[in-house]
Amino acid sequence: MKPTFRAAMLAILALSITVLDPSAARAQVGPTSVVNSPHNLSASGPGTIKSTNEQEVCIFCHTPHNAAPVQPLWNRELPVNAYKVYSSSSLVATPGQPTGSSKLCLSCHDGTIALGSVLSSNLPLTMANGVITLPPGATNLGTDLSGDHPISFTYDSNLATKNGNLVDPSALPTQVKLESGQLQCASCHDPHDDSRGNFLVMSNSNSQLCTSCHLLSGEATVTGHNLCIDCHQQHNAPSGALLLTQATVTATCAVCHGTSIPTATASTAKLAPGATLVFGGSMIDGPDPSIPSPVNAGVNVITELNKMSRHNADVRPAFGNLMPKTAIQGATDLVNCADCHEPHTIKTGVAMAPNIAPALGKASGLTIAGAATVRAKYEYEVCFKCHGAENSDRPFITRKAVQTNIRMEFVPTAVSFHPITAPGRGRDVPSLIPGLTTASLIYCTDCHNSDTGRKSGGSGPDGPHGSNIPPLLIANYDTIDGASESSLAYALCYRCHQRSSILNNDSYSGHRDHIVNDRTPCSACHDAHGISSAQGTSTDNAHLINFDTTIVFPDPITKRLEYRTYGPRSGQCYLLCHGKDHSGLNYP
Repeated sequence: MKPTFRAAMLAILALSITVLDPSAARAQVGPTSVVNSPHNLSASGPGTIKSTNEQEVCIFCHTPHNAAPVQPLWNRELPVNAYKVYSSSSLVATPGQPTGSSKLCLSCHDGTIALGSVLSSNLPLTMANGVITLPPGATNLGTDLSGDHPISFTYDSNLATKNGNLVDPSALPTQVKLESGQLQCASCHDPHDDSRGNFLVMSNSNSQLCTSCHLLSGEATVTGHNLCIDCHQQHNAPSGALLLTQATVTATCAVCHGTSIPTATASTAKLAPGATLVFGGSMIDGPDPSIPSPVNAGVNVITELNKMSRHNADVRPAFGNLMPKTAIQGATDLVNCADCHEPHTIKTGVAMAPNIAPALGKASGLTIAGAATVRAKYEYEVCFKCHGAENSDRPFITRKAVQTNIRMEFVPTAVSFHPITAPGRGRDVPSLIPGLTTASLIYCTDCHNSDTGRKSGGSGPDGPHGSNIPPLLIANYDTIDGASESSLAYALCYRCHQRSSILNNDSYSGHRDHIVNDRTPCSACHDAHGISSAQGTSTDNAHLINFDTTIVFPDPITKRLEYRTYGPRSGQCYLLCHGKDHSGLNYP
């Protein structure tokens, strides 16, 4: 291209470009010039994809004469393909087929039109090394755009209000421009200026380009959760609509949490029930300043998912902000990391039961009343998303009173329950360990947690990711009849209840005789969660009494299978156990 013609060409382009930033259209030779970018496909271009002999720089996109009827003086055919567009249940907008600058970009970047095919030349321009279209990879988007950031949708105040996590378009920085009110490729990319890399309209350092539109980012205080690029990619994402760097949520988390990244040594201090350690902390009195933070990054969470009992990962897509009730039923094992952790809002800190731990972020949940909430306040609400629906659980032990909705076992109106959602009904519990009272609350994860995590006294990651002790227990809990009593056999119970008090019969005169002499497991009589008011009564099911019907049978004389409470530490049994008939047997 002759200097005078080239100058005239650029002047025309500067006047005619309407969908791009006019200042970016000035192709003066310099650090922000298209001449020094990969979009210079001429023979003198700096990239690996270039022409063998074409010297004109702008001709691959623009021509001063006989251009397509598309601004700015477009020198290429427009794609005629029907694209598979981005779609997500969490997307309020409705992207259509590509329009505007997006359509222009795709005339190269969908890989269907030869790079050298321009309107101003009867023959395609010859490209070096036999290149015809962009090679497979990040720059060749193909015609399936379902794994690319959505484009060609209306971005207005109404959308921002409905979404809740989008900046109002009136507050967008000047670099981020909409075309006729729509978000297009050129809203993020300036095809003439590669000075910031990837032809971005502004630097994305600290995710500032992403957060120009998205409000959700930036709240996390944990390294690796505060930069969008650590988990997301905008184009050709292997996960599809989630725009993740890996094919699934858990695989993306595994990039950091699936390796033992060298970090500070984790504390092995055992946490008391009711406290949760999150990236540094010790006992129920709060964080230990001597423990460096974060410590969870140095342990392999993904190995937990390979344990005998575990939350299975990525067998279905993430449920998004709220888990539909219909999707919960029969799917309590099928979860991924984002079902419990809201990754954009994860923080460090220590929480006390029943408050949600900072490591879960602003996760959604299901309240004790069964109502969906976009932001759970309590840890149990996150658990109830899966374990609080009708027929959501298969009982681990065969019980007289059967309940498949765990949430109902912890409703404060239940006849007897462990203090997860409210203090338990019993006020005479002399066996409680120091630090716990009958007014104390505990977490679901005080029982359901890793058997090798710090909360159990180990050095691994905490959390209900997996355990070698079914059903996902933090410590051993023998449920087989005939098991010998020991501190290990009922280690789960002894985390809260003093073994010496239990064996001394401080709360019940028959404890020692039953679990030591008769080798009857705790689970034969006690239901660890609770008994809902729909399945039991305060007379028959006080003290978590709900018999295991594979061990305890109806009284052959009266045909009754029940325990009747008559006040503190006294009651009467009608049952058959170990061949011994308890027909109206009184305690004490």
